[in-house]
Amino acid sequence: SSRRKQKSSTAGQRLGAPESFGVSTLEPGLRPPTQPPGKLVSIRVQMLDDTQEVFQISQRSPGKVLFDLVCAHLNLTEGDYFGLEYQDQRKMTVWLDLLKPTLKQIRRPKNTILRFVVKFFPPDHTQLMEELTRYLFALQIKHDLACGRLICNDTSAALMVSHIIQSEIGDFDDTQSWQHLLHNKYLPDQDAIRDKITDCHRKHVGQTPAESDYQLLEIARRLEMYGIRLHPAKDREGIKLNLAVAHTGVLVFQGYTKINAFNWSKIRKLSFKRKRFLIKLRADPNSHHDTLEFAMASRDCCKIFWKICVEYHAFFRLFEEPKPKPKPILFTRGSSFRFSGRTQKQIIDYVKDSELKKVPFERLSTSSTNGFHSLPTAPGSDPIQSRQNHHSTGSAQDQQLLNPGPSCRANKGSSSSIPYIDCSDSECDMTKNIRATRGSPSSGDSPLGSPHVVVNGNGPVNDQVMGSPSVLGPGQSPERQQLSPLTSPLLTEAGYVRNDDEDEARRKKFPTDKAYFIAKELLTTERTYLKDLQVITESFQSIVGKDEAFPDPVKNLISANYDPVYKFHQGFLKEVEQRLAQWEGRSNAHIKGDYQRIGDVLLKNIQGLRQLTIHLQKHSECLVELETSRKVETLCREFEQQRVCYLPFNIFLLRPLHRLLHYKLILERLCKHYPPTHDDFRDCRAALADISEMVLQLQGTMMKMENFQKLLELKKDLTGIDGLVIPGREFIRLGCLSKLSGKGLQQRMFFLFSDSLIYTSRGMTPSNQFKVHGQLPLYGMTIRESEEEWGVPHSFTLFGQRQSVVVAASCAAEMERWVEDIRLAIDLAEQSSSPDTDLLSSSLSENSKSLSEDGGAEQEMEDELCSSRSSLERQGHRGNTTVHVCWHRNTSVSMVDFSVAVENQLSGNLLRKFKNSNGWQKLWVVFTNFSLFFYKSHQDDYPLASLPLLGYSVTVPSESENIHKDYVFKLHFKSHVYYFRSESEYTFERWMEVIRSATCSASRSLPSTRKDLY
Repeated sequence: SSRRKQKSSTAGQRLGAPESFGVSTLEPGLRPPTQPPGKLVSIRVQMLDDTQEVFQISQRSPGKVLFDLVCAHLNLTEGDYFGLEYQDQRKMTVWLDLLKPTLKQIRRPKNTILRFVVKFFPPDHTQLMEELTRYLFALQIKHDLACGRLICNDTSAALMVSHIIQSEIGDFDDTQSWQHLLHNKYLPDQDAIRDKITDCHRKHVGQTPAESDYQLLEIARRLEMYGIRLHPAKDREGIKLNLAVAHTGVLVFQGYTKINAFNWSKIRKLSFKRKRFLIKLRADPNSHHDTLEFAMASRDCCKIFWKICVEYHAFFRLFEEPKPKPKPILFTRGSSFRFSGRTQKQIIDYVKDSELKKVPFERLSTSSTNGFHSLPTAPGSDPIQSRQNHHSTGSAQDQQLLNPGPSCRANKGSSSSIPYIDCSDSECDMTKNIRATRGSPSSGDSPLGSPHVVVNGNGPVNDQVMGSPSVLGPGQSPERQQLSPLTSPLLTEAGYVRNDDEDEARRKKFPTDKAYFIAKELLTTERTYLKDLQVITESFQSIVGKDEAFPDPVKNLISANYDPVYKFHQGFLKEVEQRLAQWEGRSNAHIKGDYQRIGDVLLKNIQGLRQLTIHLQKHSECLVELETSRKVETLCREFEQQRVCYLPFNIFLLRPLHRLLHYKLILERLCKHYPPTHDDFRDCRAALADISEMVLQLQGTMMKMENFQKLLELKKDLTGIDGLVIPGREFIRLGCLSKLSGKGLQQRMFFLFSDSLIYTSRGMTPSNQFKVHGQLPLYGMTIRESEEEWGVPHSFTLFGQRQSVVVAASCAAEMERWVEDIRLAIDLAEQSSSPDTDLLSSSLSENSKSLSEDGGAEQEMEDELCSSRSSLERQGHRGNTTVHVCWHRNTSVSMVDFSVAVENQLSGNLLRKFKNSNGWQKLWVVFTNFSLFFYKSHQDDYPLASLPLLGYSVTVPSESENIHKDYVFKLHFKSHVYYFRSESEYTFERWMEVIRSATCSASRSLPSTRKDLY
């Protein structure tokens, strides 16, 4: 063709494909597909880089032969994501059927050009395990942008184009970049944002083509129109709509706006009848219609869309290719069409398990102005050259500039059941052959509203190939990838469910030293810490910046004292990421020097952190200033409704001081692990001395801030109380006790302070605050166990100066904790100079006498009946606070528990499995504030779901549970059971340690790190 003559090299040559045939995609092997005998016909195929190739096929060969030839020509292993499309005689774009003879589909081969394009778009590009596949996906995104199919805002468009240009011409050069934009059309309206494109391109200095592809796909996958191919239709009222299909199910668009989505788990049957496309839903009491009808332009349009729906469902939801149906003897009914090829699960397993030699390729058409080449190097060569094939995501700082939107949209209302589609009668019956379904959910089907926590996730134990083919063994874990030292190694596939264990030999390829895992804990927790700082420095400040009512002095105070801390830790995180990459050998830097250490990095940065002490001391002032004005307090409460503020906002303000404790604990573990002769011991010991001095210097501020923050948090949870936050008052314990009254035992929430004990029930306010019923001053109070007197297990009586109260704990351990803390509080009250502090509001104080044993019984019972109608699941944003969790789990938490929880924060990747599911799903998990928060990746701005752990038990699975994996722990509460799997013995022990701290209430003795603070 003329197009082919213009280019001296073919697509395969430019990708470095060998002359011999590569791997057949549908039937893995090393030989080209065999063809039936007969006359050969030439078929032209246009590649994703717009070159055209000619392939010779037999007249009788099925479409599969042609498709295999194309994949072999490109040496493409993950070819099943792609397809061949063409225009038929009706001028309609259709996919080549791999099972039917090619020439029965293409009537005029001489006048037809088939296009090799992406057919199945996975939800996360990290599921693509070879760089060549990602490169082809990047070319598809480039094409979709140029033709206006991938709709997005100017910022995202400019950023994506800048990555495309970086991969094509290298680093920014004023003249060259401007000329390149003038002569190449990447967007329909490119001229309007040309300056924005060049500004973005300037920031990519040193970024390799492979890294640019990775960043391009990272942005594209977040866009609503990513991978969407619209099919015009009308609803029953004749309103023009567009239908589309994605990995999650069938989507409905109005224009370019998605207005509805039907998950595969909700769909029972897909069918078409003449021009009508029908979606039959599973029975739902909340739905008015069980069958949705859409009118399309013709029966052919219906059939084309129905076929791609069948293929999408099979590719993303089934374990293996559907088996052909037996041919009927007498007559046929409906379509015999079925999906042909490997499913996504089969592709991942094949690439992971196969020992095929990966052929490196070089982008000969790319100008390497940045001095890097795409050819990977063998171990022992220059580490700079080996960066090329690394799929970096950039540092945590850079990544925030690259993420134009939320990292994942959860699909509510879906189910963990994955139906098998049997295609018959021109329809997809999703109720048949249910035995062929998978056992756990795939990505995008996470029912956040269900009791089980199902989210899209990733983790270090799932074996995936993402790095340089010549350096990595097949199936090597993402934690051992050959990545750029400045990038995040934890981005891997999302929503992919595993049923088999990783290969033990591959596990041994990355460091096993305990010091490495301690350093890795520093990295994972630092990532979470930086995200928490962003809540203050970016999210909160962007909100207050738009509010004129927010006082400028408070705004400036927060900015002046948190921004420098955030900027410092950005640099610190980059250094830790680089050191871990060197330690793992991903840059081969360990050959040139000893990088298997972390003490020097910690020592340098802790010395730098000491310069910020003046800012850390000001953080208490920021906390106080946010409570001085009702307008400021209201704005903070509104901000807490944002998803990014997943904890009470005041907790984020305390993070910098708490982080010092984490550094101290990490350094103590390192010093304990190292022998005194170890090279890293001296730096670790010096860093420990420095951080201990900082903790000692700031301990007074830390103690006051923690108590003040807890009082502020309780103030928001309580109603009917005045002046809770006063100098000298200390919070001691909160939790559930049953109060004995004339109506029997009633559940009450008790709050113990250093001067009084308050009891409440949960009210019916919009935020389900707890309504105060009474106050018991501690001055002069006595306490007596009264189980025999009242015949109530675990009961005790509180004798106050004005009234006495009989209460019962849920168990002997709870009773012991309460009695011990109340006695401690009585001693504190005796030492106080103000024995008669009244906390109740004026209206409640007048009636407080009537809230004794009998007088207030009717009122309390009425409140109890009202509050019992609500459940934890119905709570608003604040319904997941510690107070509400204690109410529903019938337990208690002390200030000591909160102090222990502050130290025992942890982040990292885990694999999660339900009791009745088969596969493990990868998640980024953050443990803080007595809860596990689940993310798709560490780069997400907010959690997709959370699991409060108060009341849960953490154990190791028994033999009868058939969990034949290493490093697995089990969480269970009543009928709820979750299994979590960690990557090493050290991380397993750490997760067990921190979760036990949340599930087992602490005694009055504080951990060693805090003993000197109290």
